[in-house]
Amino acid sequence: MASGIFAVLDDIAALMDDVAVTAKIATRKTAGILGDDLAVNAEKATGFLSSRELPVLWAITKGSFINKLIIVPIALLLNAFFPIAIKIALILGGFYLAYEGAEKIIEYFFHRPKDTGAIVKEKERESLDVEKAKIRSAITTDFILSVEIVIIALGTVLDRTLTIQILTVSVVALLATVGVYGIVALIVRMDDTGFRLIKYSNGRGFFFNVGNLLVKSLPVIIKTLAIIGTIALILVSGGIFVHNIDYIHHLLPAVPAIIKEFMVGLIAGVLVVAIAKGIKGILKKER
Repeated sequence: MASGIFAVLDDIAALMDDVAVTAKIATRKTAGILGDDLAVNAEKATGFLSSRELPVLWAITKGSFINKLIIVPIALLLNAFFPIAIKIALILGGFYLAYEGAEKIIEYFFHRPKDTGAIVKEKERESLDVEKAKIRSAITTDFILSVEIVIIALGTVLDRTLTIQILTVSVVALLATVGVYGIVALIVRMDDTGFRLIKYSNGRGFFFNVGNLLVKSLPVIIKTLAIIGTIALILVSGGIFVHNIDYIHHLLPAVPAIIKEFMVGLIAGVLVVAIAKGIKGILKKER
């Protein structure tokens, strides 16, 4: 009886060792997407009132967990019975990411900045419609990036048993959510931590300098993440098109991959934005 229990424990230990190895490889493969995920979601989780930052981030994190719970089993089933559907889902997701990235660029260059009164009114609505819209947008973007992460992780263990596939993809999905949103939580609370350090340092010394640095660094980090996040959306979408559409993959072979992916993502995004605006214009006229 005892020997049977030890044999089972030995099998479990061996399985966990295999999962640890495959999860390490899969995490390394998805590192680029995880970095993009961090940049995009850090940018989306900032800009709220201080009292709402953590509740909003928690809402997005819960949405991310739900995304993973939906994506992982569906990806495993589709990979087994209908693998072409994964490619179709990736391409559709690529168009959404391209749309988000291109819309941000167009907004920055061609739309006038809001006046002070408009900004104040928006802040007053922040806890209602604007906040909910931003959370929905963040969760939707997380869903697309999560599909990419899960598919890449699954691709590293296609030659392994179903048990290894399930455990590896699940571990990577969990690490993606905990790791990304844990770092985002640290970023959005930098200023509060800085203010506390300044308060308890009596205006001098090492902790005062650290607190002052944290407070002054946050706006710079948020602006930087906004730029990196927008570029990441374009690059990820372009990468999806380049790697999943043969014609685009073989197009312009002499152009460096990163430039090609950015160009493809930006062109796709501008086209989708134009189509979306055209449809909105038609619907407004009909009303």
